[in-house]
Amino acid sequence: MRFRHPDGSTVHLAYCTNVHAAEQLDGVLRQLTEYAEPVRRRLHRDRLGIGLWLARDAARALTDDPAAVRRLRGGLDRAGLEVVTLNGFPYQGFGDEHVKYRVYRPDWSDDARLDHTTDLARLLAALLPEDVREGSVSTLPLAWRTGFGAEARRRALSRLHTLAARLDALEELTGRSVRVGLEPEPGCTVETTADAVAALTGEDAPPAHRIGVCLDTCHLATAFEDPAAAVARLTGAGLSVVKSQLSAALHAEQPERPEVRSALAEFAEPRFLHQTRTLTPAGALRGTDDLDRALAPGALPTGGPWRSHFHVPLHTPLAPPLAATTPVLRETLGHLVGGPAPLTRHLEVETYTWQALPPSLRPTTRAQLADGLAAELSWTRDLLIDLGLKELP
Repeated sequence: MRFRHPDGSTVHLAYCTNVHAAEQLDGVLRQLTEYAEPVRRRLHRDRLGIGLWLARDAARALTDDPAAVRRLRGGLDRAGLEVVTLNGFPYQGFGDEHVKYRVYRPDWSDDARLDHTTDLARLLAALLPEDVREGSVSTLPLAWRTGFGAEARRRALSRLHTLAARLDALEELTGRSVRVGLEPEPGCTVETTADAVAALTGEDAPPAHRIGVCLDTCHLATAFEDPAAAVARLTGAGLSVVKSQLSAALHAEQPERPEVRSALAEFAEPRFLHQTRTLTPAGALRGTDDLDRALAPGALPTGGPWRSHFHVPLHTPLAPPLAATTPVLRETLGHLVGGPAPLTRHLEVETYTWQALPPSLRPTTRAQLADGLAAELSWTRDLLIDLGLKELP
């Protein structure tokens, strides 16, 4: 979906296809007709943006075969879909029954991550609509925090320098500019916007015109970051918000109450990692790597709210005693695109956890999932219009 900002620029809104499990190219092509096109039709749009997730095997198949790229481009066109952004965070196996810590491998100290991201950038340059010259790729924030020392960090930043040089060469060759955004996430070596500033500024920092930040509003909320301060911190450091993933975290206002803990326990599941955080009275961030660990007696302080990295649907409130951090999303979006000029032009709804929701909230058919995705996009569209943007045909 495209929107005209009051300054005249175009802002793109998409939904991320990492919600659909597909590791091979044929599966990606099926997604277009089985899910993305039905979502577009529900929104009564002639054209819909998708934030495409291409696992390693699918990306490699496309990189090795120009005819396959033409096949994908044709499938997008026939389904009325367009791509201006890719989700390059999950490398492979994101649809597996047990993902957890595996999603952080390979990290940026490994050449495999550099090569995969380079492939994605080259593919995106070939998939961009004819009237679009800029694409974005989100990626993991260097690495998971454990086992990542000074030497690994040096190698990771060196690989980002190499990536930036490759992206410069890509633009010179194709006329298409692709930027990459590190996505701060709880538990990672870059967890907050302050961590992003520390990693992406300084003498060893990669070029800021190519490497910036992907601001995920679920992650921002889970870390209890203030949206205004977070956005000001990034822009003040000269870092660009390459894209923003619009998502909401799970919020428990009174985690000491038995009924709240019981409700939270319904979201503890074996597939994804649900990092959980709280603030101490002194303002220090405390947390666990997963929700089930947080629910263990004494694992986390209960004097203040808890937030868990569980992407919950945007368009419908959760039943009490739980809530979603949609107010953080709204405020962040206002800072990003509600001003005189947009701070990012790529927005992506990223609720990938539909099939991990408690059974009472989980879609059981393709049609129900398409209904939910369309409802999220419609809800987000209304937010953008309220901020003064105009939806384009």
